[in-house]
Amino acid sequence: MKRMKLCCAAVAALTFAGCAKKAGTDGALVIVRQGVFASGGTVTQPVAGEYAPEKSWLDQTRAGNTAHIDHASTFFQIPAVEKGAPIVYLHGYGQSRVGWQSTPDGREGWSDIFLRKGHAAFLVDQPRRASAGATSRMASAGGIDAWGADGKDYMPGDQAWYTHFRIGLVAPERYEGSAFPAGEAAQNQFFRQMTPNTGDYDEKLFGNALSEVLKDVRSMTGKKAVYVTHSQGSRVGWQTAAENIAAIVAVEPGGTPAVGSEEYNKFLSAKIPMLIYFGDYIDNGPADIMSTGFWKNVRDTARDFAEHYNADGGDATVIDLPAIGITGNSHFLFQEMNNAQIADHMEAWLKARGLAQ
Repeated sequence: MKRMKLCCAAVAALTFAGCAKKAGTDGALVIVRQGVFASGGTVTQPVAGEYAPEKSWLDQTRAGNTAHIDHASTFFQIPAVEKGAPIVYLHGYGQSRVGWQSTPDGREGWSDIFLRKGHAAFLVDQPRRASAGATSRMASAGGIDAWGADGKDYMPGDQAWYTHFRIGLVAPERYEGSAFPAGEAAQNQFFRQMTPNTGDYDEKLFGNALSEVLKDVRSMTGKKAVYVTHSQGSRVGWQTAAENIAAIVAVEPGGTPAVGSEEYNKFLSAKIPMLIYFGDYIDNGPADIMSTGFWKNVRDTARDFAEHYNADGGDATVIDLPAIGITGNSHFLFQEMNNAQIADHMEAWLKARGLAQ
């Protein structure tokens, strides 16, 4: 029986290795340095009373204790050969840095793909999410994460998110021509990436923490970073200070700055070039569901933003992937079967701006 288990494990390992090779990986990925650091955040005031070291954690009053909260957590990897600007990756709502590291079917995610292209990877968990979950008050009832009268129940959302993310109308069905990985196992892995906020959503607070991340990245590398944001993370991106950003790549942002707003003028004055991607099933999505209209409005507003940004002397490009022949993409285009093709498109845009070789 033990021998059989070993054989099965070996076959599984060989099968996974074969899949990885088939997926287009190019030999060993050499990392010369990696680690984790926290940026930003605050420390709470001590709980009333005097701390009793003889009781320590057994004292349930927590008298005299403080807590380090509301920081961002960043996992980083530096490749052996650096040939471009570092990339800071910020996830969207209900997500964490995991989404950039792999795909639901086990292929390389964007962080590995761009590491191979020579870009150091800085993968962020925003405050109150995943590894940066420490906060002073748990999420309130009535938000997207908390459910029930007391806000202590996690709100179910698999089907709602699946539809809204344009993978298909109802799981497990995918839209015709979908580039999302097929099969029950891949969908299971995708749904298990989802993770809630531990505390309430606060764009300004998150933006301040990400400003500190960008500052720390520049201190570590000596370079401004390409800031890659997704969905809700793009809204945090607009709240991030501009001085340590080399460029912004917004993947299906949850909105763009209003023309003439403080955020708009901040990035325009700093001459930050922007690349904005949208996937498929927007113009050709089901006309009778809310999500189709929502994403069409977001994309069209981004086009208007880019038109004004360019007219005012900026550099903004909105890419509608189907319009350039890349089809089948959902809201998670960086995890889908053609994620390497889209990464090549992004790399060419970075090269044209001196941020890649």
